[in-house]
Amino acid sequence: MRHVSPSKLTCGIFDHLDDDGGDIARQYAARLALAEACDHLGFYAYHLAEHHCTPHGRGPSPNVFLSSVEQRTRRLRVGPLVMLLVLSHPLRAFEEICMLDQLSGGRLELGIGRGSLPIELRYFGIGANAAPGRYAEASEILIEAMKGGTRSYKGHHFELNGVPLTLGPHQRPHPPIWITTNQPESAGWAAANGANIACVGPSSSVRRITDAFRATREHKTDADHQAPFLGLLRMVVIGSSDTHAYSLAASAYEQWLRSFKYLYDLNAIPTPPNLPLTFDAAVESELCVAGTAASVRQILLNQLEVAGANYLLCQLAFGNLQLDASLYTAKALQAEIMERFG
Repeated sequence: MRHVSPSKLTCGIFDHLDDDGGDIARQYAARLALAEACDHLGFYAYHLAEHHCTPHGRGPSPNVFLSSVEQRTRRLRVGPLVMLLVLSHPLRAFEEICMLDQLSGGRLELGIGRGSLPIELRYFGIGANAAPGRYAEASEILIEAMKGGTRSYKGHHFELNGVPLTLGPHQRPHPPIWITTNQPESAGWAAANGANIACVGPSSSVRRITDAFRATREHKTDADHQAPFLGLLRMVVIGSSDTHAYSLAASAYEQWLRSFKYLYDLNAIPTPPNLPLTFDAAVESELCVAGTAASVRQILLNQLEVAGANYLLCQLAFGNLQLDASLYTAKALQAEIMERFG
């Protein structure tokens, strides 16, 4: 498989829907306006994280919010990144996914996972030891359910007995599957199972993951000809000058960081060792990219090439960034990257 080339690049949007410090309903309305604008600008998809009992995520039911996004857009694809299968009965998850894909006319991008912070699962009575097994069974049932018919299953966590599956997704055999990963082993699973991946971290570290993905896919005899998405996530703020962009981004990152750390601080849990604790550290670690349109374009293209990624996941709204700032960044990305390299 060829490595990413700047001549062919796809851009999407990632969102935590984290607390912006204001009214929740107003924030929802602003995000819908941003999604609508990104639809007109030609972004590929809007991916929404799932978090619970924390200001880090004001969208604990991503599919509810995404159904609103679907009705406000025409081409923009939508999907959870990721849907926490550990918290849902797989039959319930399957039916919800089918509805979302049908309502959108086949625009669903389905991210699945078990969650990154065990305390969120414990609030629902699910211990860390049970999570891997529940996820493994739920994901297996979910993929099998996409085939339709009548399904039975017996596992440690879930049991189905002759269940008639009267719904189905719009896309066949199923919507595109996504996982988030920072491990080469998971990337190999994704490649072997036809899934796309989304990664965050320094470009050189992400390259180990994309290389593992390609190595597995090259040895897969039944690999289709459609290139998978290898996503690189970045918080992006573009301003009229570097100083202007840095001012906006630094304030927004500080607010985002407080939300991210909320459950860690509340439960006296050490934060992840790779979490940048200042905006300068976020820039140094490549999590955040801020500056003028020209400087951001060059930084992002360089990082994508080093990472071996072909899909740029832009976090355009985070912390206390106002809608007009996010819209400015979206329009600049469309002009500087999507029109020239898409």
